[in-house]
Amino acid sequence: MRARGGLEGFVAVITGAARGIGRACAIRFAQEGARLVLLDVAAPIPGVPYALGTSSQLSCTEELCRAEGAIAQSIIVDVRDPLAVDRAMATTLTRFGRIDILVNSAGIAAPSGKATHEIDEEEWRLMLDVDLTGTWRMVKAVSGSMLQRRSGSIINIASTAGVVGYRHFAGYVAAKHGVVGLTKAAALDFGPYKVRVNAICPGSVRDDPELEGCMLSEIARSLSVSVADHEQTFIQAQPMNALVEASDISAAAAWLGSPDARHVTGAIVMVDGGFSAR
Repeated sequence: MRARGGLEGFVAVITGAARGIGRACAIRFAQEGARLVLLDVAAPIPGVPYALGTSSQLSCTEELCRAEGAIAQSIIVDVRDPLAVDRAMATTLTRFGRIDILVNSAGIAAPSGKATHEIDEEEWRLMLDVDLTGTWRMVKAVSGSMLQRRSGSIINIASTAGVVGYRHFAGYVAAKHGVVGLTKAAALDFGPYKVRVNAICPGSVRDDPELEGCMLSEIARSLSVSVADHEQTFIQAQPMNALVEASDISAAAAWLGSPDARHVTGAIVMVDGGFSAR
């Protein structure tokens, strides 16, 4: 039998749950005792030049959570679609009666790999619609019930690109800076209602085969460098000389979602091996 954890009985919604950081958060939250609603687009998106999570990967995440003893439900949702987002949250409230935690992990790394002036209108809109506006749509969709209950924790997965710039990633950098700004503004709006909003800024996260993540590989592809060379570049750039693990991100998210972080809001939590401290 699973041991009781710090999220026992909490209802958590996790986007981008089919693989990578989203799957890592889902498994960690399951181990901590949360009941889970797992969202993912689970399909290709025109204009994104790499394979996104699939319905079978989303089902796999659901089964992994159930193996930990959690109640879990997966729903295919495109965060670009406000009606689909609202329907999914209505379904969640009907089944579970409340939403305690939102982890906004859905995001794309490309189209990227171009100088700012070379990005076209469609590429710019796509990046912001998924990474920034999609995050805002989810915040908007869950906040009503949280504010009414005067309780809740929203955790936005940003990036070191939310606090520093990167060449040839203007769209991604702009979107993640926007997520950081959204986090701070929403924390101030929701603070009087005891609803907390925080962001996690991961550094370069290792692609864990068990989580089926590919973000680091995709960034390397966008820059036309090998994955091994890209990993080595980031290892050398991080003071702790190691890539971040997805489990590091999920541990931070579990803490931010728990009562142990009850007075933490508007925080930007850097999990980057010291990269942004330079």
